Amino acid sequence: MALGFHALRVAAIDRLCPDAVAVTFDVPPDLRDRYAFRPGQSLTVRSGDDQRRTYSICSPAGSAPRIGVREVPGGAISRWIVHDLRPGDLVEVAPPSGTFTPDLTAGGRHVLIAAGSGITPVLSIAASLLRDPRAEVVLLYGNRRAGTVMFAEDLADLKDAYPDRFQVVHVLSRESREVELFTGRLDGPRLRALLPLLVDVPAVDHWWLCGPFGMVTEATAVLGESGVEPARIHRELFWVDEAPPSVVRDESGPSGPSSSVTVVLDGRSTTVDVADGTALLDGAQPARPDLPFACKGGVCGTCRARVVEGEVAMRRNFALEAAEVEAGFVLTCQATALTPKVVIDFDQ
Repeated sequence: MALGFHALRVAAIDRLCPDAVAVTFDVPPDLRDRYAFRPGQSLTVRSGDDQRRTYSICSPAGSAPRIGVREVPGGAISRWIVHDLRPGDLVEVAPPSGTFTPDLTAGGRHVLIAAGSGITPVLSIAASLLRDPRAEVVLLYGNRRAGTVMFAEDLADLKDAYPDRFQVVHVLSRESREVELFTGRLDGPRLRALLPLLVDVPAVDHWWLCGPFGMVTEATAVLGESGVEPARIHRELFWVDEAPPSVVRDESGPSGPSSSVTVVLDGRSTTVDVADGTALLDGAQPARPDLPFACKGGVCGTCRARVVEGEVAMRRNFALEAAEVEAGFVLTCQATALTPKVVIDFDQ
């Protein structure tokens, strides 16, 4: 589906820490169905010069959409939101998107592992899950110092509301804690030591990982060592402390100079020629400027589409789960054609 930006009025801005805020949007009645979200989803914000950034929703399902934004060095949009945005301002916002979402009808045991601003979707997931009395949630949250912890009060409120079913463990990398195991980075060795002490790993129904690339990949590896099935591990990345890995270009492109690529969006098909090695999104955008995108880095998943004909290769993928890839979904910002004809459907 096309993103379909709408101007939403800022209802409130809450200062979380010196470099981060939470922004609540007022959605008019005629748009409320469009902006109803599932916990773990995100909103794409667009500036006047069409710069786009995707920010996760931190509020529980059924409430007004609220995003958490931490200023990124050199980030024009995050700097504007954190320092200049005011209640009453209008912001161009696309409807919710993303598949980092739990089944709220199943209850079960959930472990959430987050670092830095990775807490944003995790907070929404935890608050929504805990409404079901059958759900139990354990959160491991890594930060540098106590003063940089986003949503500290929200997490404390959740603990007060659900003392028997919600456990939160703060791990600080640059500030000593009384328990030595809670001082340091949430890396592989620390998780290997912490997890068996906090939970019965095989009994956990779902694992939700959100943070920088290194933390997410190391946590995934630790869980794999413990025999956790990949289908029970859900991941979302935030580039906070490190840059995304460099793009690895696939050299096995089509033999000809270009491929015929058909894109289907909102029921309308458009066919364009896309040069070898050019991402499908980039190649099709001149003819279809309404194609959805945000980060163009293989992280947010906004440009997700399904390949219904032909073959493509993804340069990198940090947004789609294995089951989605097996079902034929790709990130069009990272996908290049391998066959003379490719058809991709954004509506599926």
